[in-house]
Amino acid sequence: MRRATTSGAALPEHPGRAVRADHARHAPWPYARLDVPALRAAGHRPYPIRQFVLKTRSRCNLACTYCYVYEMADQGWRGQPAVMTPQTAARAAERIAEHAAAHRLARIDLVLHGGEPLLTAPARLAEPVEAVRAALARSSPGTRVTATVQTNGTLLTRGRLTALAAAGIRVGVSLDGGLPAHNARRVDHTGRPGFAAAARGLGLLARHPDSYAGVLCVVDLDQDPVETYESLLSYAPPALALLLPLANRSSPPPGRRPGSTPYADWLLAVFERWWHDGVRRTRIRTFEEIIALLLGLPAATETLGLAPATTAVIETDGSIEQADSLKSAYEGAAATGMTLAAHSFDELLDHPGLAARQLGRDALAADCRACELVEVCGGGHYPHRYQSGEGFRQPSVYCADLQVLIRHIAAALHAAATRAAPPLHPAPTAPTAPTAPTAPAAPAAPAIPAAPTVPGVPHVRAVPAPAAPVPGRRAAAS
Repeated sequence: MRRATTSGAALPEHPGRAVRADHARHAPWPYARLDVPALRAAGHRPYPIRQFVLKTRSRCNLACTYCYVYEMADQGWRGQPAVMTPQTAARAAERIAEHAAAHRLARIDLVLHGGEPLLTAPARLAEPVEAVRAALARSSPGTRVTATVQTNGTLLTRGRLTALAAAGIRVGVSLDGGLPAHNARRVDHTGRPGFAAAARGLGLLARHPDSYAGVLCVVDLDQDPVETYESLLSYAPPALALLLPLANRSSPPPGRRPGSTPYADWLLAVFERWWHDGVRRTRIRTFEEIIALLLGLPAATETLGLAPATTAVIETDGSIEQADSLKSAYEGAAATGMTLAAHSFDELLDHPGLAARQLGRDALAADCRACELVEVCGGGHYPHRYQSGEGFRQPSVYCADLQVLIRHIAAALHAAATRAAPPLHPAPTAPTAPTAPTAPAAPAAPAIPAAPTVPGVPHVRAVPAPAAPVPGRRAAAS
């Protein structure tokens, strides 16, 4: 990848001059220092958008106290229409199909999001997805669509599940544990707990495994990690994402103290239970992504590794925004000044905010670029790097936690490889995967690439293959 070109020059011409000026004030990197035209002239080509988040509802029936949409720095939801109209959904479909055709995309991912998308009546839930499929059939028939809806689970009913299943839309649920105490922060607008309704909905979803995408859980240091994990298993999630709270260097996460790594400690308690379990009871996205990256394999996430960001968000009013998680940084942090009516997704590719997130190592702080863990950590989740008045080119606020987490998992991989590796012969056979939480042994295939050397951990040359990484909900809080 070519080196990012920076300058003190004015930002490249882009819609929304006031939006650009506000970005430059809060985040000089990248908005005042990344010269996108020079970047393109130097040969750095953008990556097309592959995931489209449709904000079909801007309001929610819950009022979770830590929600990045309603409770953090950006309050833009207040000016959004409550509902995405059919006309806006149709325009979004045409723009998505236009982009897919221009880039000959084999697949795109759609996420119905909010607010709470299940506030929509069952009969109309699938309309935005069907509109995209119809537009693709006209202009990009070779493009396949995968679709999910991300919900708090409180409004899941048999009728809604039936409608979603008929349209091939899978369901992901946000829940912070399987017990009422784990979800004390997930309340409605009168302060009443939302857990009972969410538990009913999740129990119903668990009886429809073909529709079940998994559970997103935000790490809460006040809760026992193993109890949280074990309680969620009672809902039989096919996949589990354990998300670090959205925080940054100017607004650090709860419990952070110099010299401590409380979030790594919490996650590693779960990892040890998951890794040494006798059977694979679920897939845990963060752990599988770290394992894949240690093996030199691609990981489908924007929270780790150096893969380019390829997500766009469409708000209820038809505005085009960057990933929702940026709303945790400052007012307007996700804004682009673009709309479906006036702009294509190709124009979004040259927005400095998205261009920076496609630079890989070149977008990172000097300390991160020099770090031996950079290929795995990738600098951490982009919003976690923010510092007011500086921007997004700082080490993650979770840097110490990520280092401890990655090194521990690398050591576990090395230990598993040592146990499983056969004697060294001229023509060695592939090691047999242990029974703990890995996928069944893969059929004969090209050798697994060697993992990068991690200081303090012997080089992992042959390790059991993990399950394929779970595709991440990139607009989710993490």
